[in-house]
Amino acid sequence: MPIVYPYKQYQGVWTLSQASDAVAQGKWPNYPAPHLYAWGANFVFQNSGALGLNVPSTNYSSPKQVGSLTNWLYLAGGYGCSVAVKTDGTLWTWGNNGSGQSGLGNVTIYSSPKQVGSLTNWSKVAMDGFVLAIKTDGTLWSWGDNSSGQLGFNNTTLYSSPKQVGSLNNWANISCGSSHGIAVKTDGTLWTWGSNAQGQLGLNNTTSYSSPKQVGALTNWANVFCGDVSSVAIKTDGTIWSWGQNTYGQLGTGNTTAYSSPKQIGALSNWSTASKFFRFGVAAIKTDGSLWTWGDNHLGALGQGNTTNLSSPKQVGSLTNWSKVFAGNQFVLSIKTDGTLWSWGANDRGELGTGNITYYSSPKQVGALTTWLAVGAGSYHAFGIATT
Repeated sequence: MPIVYPYKQYQGVWTLSQASDAVAQGKWPNYPAPHLYAWGANFVFQNSGALGLNVPSTNYSSPKQVGSLTNWLYLAGGYGCSVAVKTDGTLWTWGNNGSGQSGLGNVTIYSSPKQVGSLTNWSKVAMDGFVLAIKTDGTLWSWGDNSSGQLGFNNTTLYSSPKQVGSLNNWANISCGSSHGIAVKTDGTLWTWGSNAQGQLGLNNTTSYSSPKQVGALTNWANVFCGDVSSVAIKTDGTIWSWGQNTYGQLGTGNTTAYSSPKQIGALSNWSTASKFFRFGVAAIKTDGSLWTWGDNHLGALGQGNTTNLSSPKQVGSLTNWSKVFAGNQFVLSIKTDGTLWSWGANDRGELGTGNITYYSSPKQVGALTTWLAVGAGSYHAFGIATT
């Protein structure tokens, strides 16, 4: 299964193998090598070292380079932990490992990246207190906390190393909630499993399931994004749908009514991508490059310049050059098409990367770099790939 390389704006869309070869051969004319940066909370759980800087307990309020390697590809974060895939297809983890979410066969905490096994065919990862991962062959793997059956093995057994979920090889996209998983297959079907107390599995009930269950019979689902106890998905027709808890209006349906099956948000069909929920809110980008938010806003995470909750999507400013959006616990990061990085929301641990611990309720630029290519976030920390 080919993977889209995040440097596509410079070199076109490459497969994992082509990207790896390009990095090895130094084929980046006119552009310095891309590096991994991290910032925010480094101490969340037992000196977790979530930033990967080999310094267990020091927080940083501005981006710090993680090592000297230039082959990082795909990033995800959880509660004091991080996971990444490199261009050579290897898998790396660091930080909080209390539930075995580092995948290293133990519960030892590491404050710098450690390789998970020796395989070179990892493609995509998602993380919370557990991890979901897809390999290049389309198989699905999981490990870590399984107290609600969120690993998908039809049990509640904790696993501290990767274990395949079933035997199918047609998994395409994944996301992790606090205790539920959600995925789309290559045939466009939608699947969920784990805790379902708030209807977050979208199965029209509140029954928890410890193995994947199909949501309806439709085959036009494209991508998925989890919250703690809510879910959002975009279809191939550009419509956006949500279900689960809705206490703060995080479903975007214009009310605070919870739904246990997918409900369309508005009637538009021009949604492009969304963030994993920042706890109880959502940020999403339309195909025209505009940025929209809704849900909980008591810490300014909606970027609207205020702290008013919203139960339906509202545009952030008037710009139409937003490209990517990612969220942590109560903060959001977004990259523009010009390569600049912006952040807003909670910042008591420096997770906005603005060099301070000041909260911002509207977007603020992170540094002066214009070469940000990818960004991700854990609960209270963030990381990104940029050239320097």
